Amino acid sequence: MEIKEIFENVYRIDNRKLATRNFAYGTKVYDEELIEIDHIEYRTWNPYRSKLAAAILKGLQRMMIRPGSKVLYLGAATGTTTSHVSDIIGKEGIVFCVEFSERNMRELIQVCEKRQNMFPIHTDARMTEQYAEDVEGADVLYQDVSARDQADILIRNAKLIKEKGYVYVAIKSQSISSAADPEDTFDEFIEKISPHFEILERIDIEPFDKGHLFLVLRKR
Repeated sequence: MEIKEIFENVYRIDNRKLATRNFAYGTKVYDEELIEIDHIEYRTWNPYRSKLAAAILKGLQRMMIRPGSKVLYLGAATGTTTSHVSDIIGKEGIVFCVEFSERNMRELIQVCEKRQNMFPIHTDARMTEQYAEDVEGADVLYQDVSARDQADILIRNAKLIKEKGYVYVAIKSQSISSAADPEDTFDEFIEKISPHFEILERIDIEPFDKGHLFLVLRKR
């Protein structure tokens, strides 16, 4: 097998499969494949299950989630994407996983138990005061939440990342408005957050996810 590193701890295998180096050797989080090459284990990364993977395959240029990064992740769900973030940041990094659903949290905790660099936080992402002390000064904010007020949640949580920190956000148009044209929803979202962020990349992640737009931002 041929393997090529495209970002730190992110790889293409045989120029097809996206993968990360497995931080928790021998364990899976979802239905990913484990592949061993030269005594190193990699986990395939499914772009239909992860918007960050989809963005990478659709041409993401700036990957600021790196070994040693401190990441605040909103909408961690059951840990699919956060586990790959865990792989990337390694033992010197930490990802704070904010999730509101009790059912998702139960599964997320099981993932975190096998990954010492993942810290689960069961709360609403609007309640920043409940985790501000722990996460303040984070390098990167990642947001993937289903809520009408996604823009407000983003602006509120951005106060917790460092100056000029980077932000990755997956805008879910149907969660904001099921009646409006998605492009109009995306434009309204961007207009609202623009005073707070510099827009660096705008990535259409179809066909992996419909009705979503992936943005890379930098805090002003």
